[in-house]
Amino acid sequence: MLLILCLCTLLILVLTLLPLSRHPHWFIRGMDFPRLQFMIFAAALLIGHLLLLDRETITAQILIFATASCLLWQLWWILPFTPMWRKEVISSSDNTAKRQLSILTSNVFTPNRNAKALIDLVKQHKPDVLVTLESDQWWQDQLQVLEADMPYSVKCPLDNLYGMHVYSRLPLDEQEICYLVEQDVPSIHVCLTLRTGDKVRAHFLHPAPPSPTENEESTERDAELVMVAKSVAKSHQPVIVTGDLNDVAWSATTRLFRKISGLLDPRVGRGAFNTFHAGYPIARWPLDHLFHSSHFTLRDIQRMPSIDSDHFPLLTRLVFTSPLGNQQEGIKPEKEEVKWSEKITDEQQVSKNDVPTPAE
Repeated sequence: MLLILCLCTLLILVLTLLPLSRHPHWFIRGMDFPRLQFMIFAAALLIGHLLLLDRETITAQILIFATASCLLWQLWWILPFTPMWRKEVISSSDNTAKRQLSILTSNVFTPNRNAKALIDLVKQHKPDVLVTLESDQWWQDQLQVLEADMPYSVKCPLDNLYGMHVYSRLPLDEQEICYLVEQDVPSIHVCLTLRTGDKVRAHFLHPAPPSPTENEESTERDAELVMVAKSVAKSHQPVIVTGDLNDVAWSATTRLFRKISGLLDPRVGRGAFNTFHAGYPIARWPLDHLFHSSHFTLRDIQRMPSIDSDHFPLLTRLVFTSPLGNQQEGIKPEKEEVKWSEKITDEQQVSKNDVPTPAE
């Protein structure tokens, strides 16, 4: 029994310590994803130590200390995405229709053929903007029925799992489809005009994940996130960045994105809103994101029902509160993190100047 507990403690130590290296290999970066599962494993292991070991021995004390440290470290990353944390974005009860902006983000999963489920969600909730990821020509043809109510659109149908579409009830100007880091991985950038007449700079992203079948390292994904973060950091315009970022809300790189960009995460203090994998309840994490500038407060954020994709759609309702922003503040970068962000973009030879700046 002691040997089993020692091996389990060694395992949770390795799983916890690996991401600290910041090595971009897909396996190491993948350890950012199941932090909640690691936390549960560490908690169960700690209970086992306390019940089964003689706590007077040095071996038991070392095992208990190591496991408790891993538990607390994983909890430190997870806790902000629970109601026990202070909300980063103020809740709004403003029902003024012209000040609201609702966005439905949905990775449809290209082979999925249940377009009706997504169309029904759009008709039921009437979002101002629909963003689809992994949408090919078939999906574009099916979603054409939405164009009567959502006449503004940007379409980039691809059959490589990186197609993107944006449908909107609100005017979209300065539209650009860009391939910021990889030649076959697009992003969409637009100027969105609110009903108040205010212009919003919007970026829709879907960088490729680090994985054995995609990119062996996370450098391409990280570079796209950082270059967009740097681009919006000094903007005085209202800004929204949304999409499937193939990174979890509690990873070091998503945290770096928040720090460099200065954008806010409405999930902080509310919940994780795990959108992937829809088919495996015990292995879910938040891959679909929406970040915004301090010009907005939050009306509501919801994970929508399954549309037979491997992702759940995410519906976010914002309220445009101030043309000059308000007192909401995100997290600030340390000097070492700024250097890390520069290293990421330098290695991929990309720049914030490569990112379109609609509405500027």
